[in-house]
Amino acid sequence: MTSIQGIDAVLFDFDGTLADSYAAIAASVNHVRGSHGLAGLAEAEVRRHVGRGLPFLLESTVPGVDQERDQACYREHHPSVMLTGTRLLPGALKALSTLHAAGKRVGVCSNKPRAFTKELLEHLQIRAFVDAAFGPEDVSRPKPAPDMLLKALSWLKVPAERALYVGDMVVDIETAVAAGVTVWVVSTGSDELATLEAAGPERILRDLAELVEVLSTGS
Repeated sequence: MTSIQGIDAVLFDFDGTLADSYAAIAASVNHVRGSHGLAGLAEAEVRRHVGRGLPFLLESTVPGVDQERDQACYREHHPSVMLTGTRLLPGALKALSTLHAAGKRVGVCSNKPRAFTKELLEHLQIRAFVDAAFGPEDVSRPKPAPDMLLKALSWLKVPAERALYVGDMVVDIETAVAAGVTVWVVSTGSDELATLEAAGPERILRDLAELVEVLSTGS
């Protein structure tokens, strides 16, 4: 089992890992659906499709999607609901502040549009604990390709074997494995616990409060 002492950088996914943003995402998805004359979806239905990037999200939730038009529609609408519809998950603030105080490098690697992630880091008052945030615009291939993690590690100047990635989905596990990075997951996001267990991460945390416990005990 990897010990926190053996790592120099911790990278996090955003949606479902650091924050619950599903209400905001569902509102924007339903805004796009409304522009097609479609009824809204329940938040739980939208949640299942979050985490693989905006094109996948719209492809999965908007029949007859026009990616160019509908991505623009989503991006225009999302700022109106993003701040009020997003909250930090339990333990997130403590985990980030503890890592920062311990001298670890901290990054965010999310398939969420980078501008939205950066604005939320400021709004949620955790930007001071994050050294860098990366999104799909920064690489040629989004997660589960390893590109985003590798770019973040290069920027942070930390080798893969000295890094940990924390996510909430099988796509996060696949990304970390492809990048040669240890991966832990929290069961607070889009994928259910049994699905995460079957994917075989090194560790499954109940939430980021447990990560704080690991940081405190060192094991």
